[in-house]
Amino acid sequence: MAEYEFVLSSGERIPIIITARRGLRNITLRPKTRPVREIHISKPWLTPISVALRFVEQKRTWCERIFNNAPQKVHITPGDEIDFLGWHVVLQHDTARRGNDFVVHDDGTAVLVVGGGVDMFERRVRDFIRAQFLIAVKQMIRTAPRDLWPRRVAIRDTSSRWGSCSTSGTMSFSWRLAFAPRDVMRYVVMHELAHQVHMNHSPEFWQTVAQLYGFGVERAKRWLAVHGAELHRYF
Repeated sequence: MAEYEFVLSSGERIPIIITARRGLRNITLRPKTRPVREIHISKPWLTPISVALRFVEQKRTWCERIFNNAPQKVHITPGDEIDFLGWHVVLQHDTARRGNDFVVHDDGTAVLVVGGGVDMFERRVRDFIRAQFLIAVKQMIRTAPRDLWPRRVAIRDTSSRWGSCSTSGTMSFSWRLAFAPRDVMRYVVMHELAHQVHMNHSPEFWQTVAQLYGFGVERAKRWLAVHGAELHRYF
């Protein structure tokens, strides 16, 4: 049991992890909904713990909303059907197979046969989706002007942002976007490519996003704002 807890209105007890840091000027609060549900607080070294706990209580409405809106995890098992990267995929398991076998049919449905032990089934499905997502992202990047291409593309598992573009030339994307419609994936890719021109969110930046994406950019942006939390329901 954690030393400190935040009790939701539902009665669920969320552990609070408090870290004191030298040089920190303000209290920072970070609710986490995966892989475990926790609240992380960083406080200045000399700030009393009681002050940090009062700060959490002041943010109760915000914290409640985050935990209540977080999707419940869905475990993947052989025989399940899931959608990713625009495919409707039937998941199968074959212990006699060492690798994976992925077949896409003419009607857009697909079958993924996963090998190995059943205890590794979810992990192998996840790793396959991540690998296919990286391929899809690189293909989308290559549809944009070459001078906007990043030096490196990285795949992350972030909950606070869908993509990022560093000044070093690395562009990162959350692989959870694999569960979004492909036009939404493409919106995030074009969003980050636009940061190669404007490292801000100025009107000029959004104009560049619209130019790169084309018709429907606002629809894709709205979809992500409404349904983004759902993309974390697996794994």
